[in-house]
Amino acid sequence: MKKLIFKGSAVAIITPFKENGTDFDKLRELIEFQIANKTNAIVICGTTGESSTMPDDEHKAAIKFAVDITAGRIPVIAGTGVNDTRHAIDLSRYAESAGADAILTVTPYYNKTTQKGLISHFSEIAKNVSIPIILYNVPSRTGMNIEPSTLKELAKLENIVGIKECNFNQVGDVINTCGPDFAIYSGEDGLVTPLLSMGGKGVISVMANIIPEVTHDICEKFFQNDVEGSRNLQLKTLPLIKALFAEVSPIPIKAAMNMRGMNVGECRLPLVGASEATIEKLKEALKEF
Repeated sequence: MKKLIFKGSAVAIITPFKENGTDFDKLRELIEFQIANKTNAIVICGTTGESSTMPDDEHKAAIKFAVDITAGRIPVIAGTGVNDTRHAIDLSRYAESAGADAILTVTPYYNKTTQKGLISHFSEIAKNVSIPIILYNVPSRTGMNIEPSTLKELAKLENIVGIKECNFNQVGDVINTCGPDFAIYSGEDGLVTPLLSMGGKGVISVMANIIPEVTHDICEKFFQNDVEGSRNLQLKTLPLIKALFAEVSPIPIKAAMNMRGMNVGECRLPLVGASEATIEKLKEALKEF
């Protein structure tokens, strides 16, 4: 039986930046905020954490810092996915050595590959680490989809334990193909309750950066058989989610956090500040929420 890394809400935590690197004092504050507000796991250096703009030394330092500050209170899942298999293996090995509980690894982007290539890519990563691996399928960003038949082959590997799935159209096929102990997490904040109803285990969430307790409760209410309560909370979040994805993430979530006085800094180029139109949408959504 595969290890379940977490059940419920994991925050895809932003990375607060200063001019000369990561703002570790602020990152500590954000991690403590998440733990205090019921978040079930921390995902460090994912897409929301702008890992693609972080040099390896900064990327690795952020992983180690999150592990040290979290100190075993909740799982830490390290984003180690890149489009070079050797590089992904190096980052994944480091994450394991630093004490991460699992890794999150995305499909190769830009150069992409075939379904056969995906099996080889992820299999090589799995051979080189012992900790659990959660795959990340986000075709809108990578231009690649992990087909259910490909996942069936990858799920045979002991330490590939689940997937963050953004292609909701194939969730049922993945569950039917990979079996009940292969964990599926929503990669879409607006579809958490629907995914849970099909057998999902939770969400890896952007909105949890600003409303961690609500994101947790959407999942927890469902698990406690309060489906109506979960549904109502999910519906309440939809206008905010729409605003949080009005531009490329994490532009809006960082803007929203700054509006709330969390002072997380700006995104790194090529990402820029939120437009005035998005700022107005965020102001209205936050007020309404």
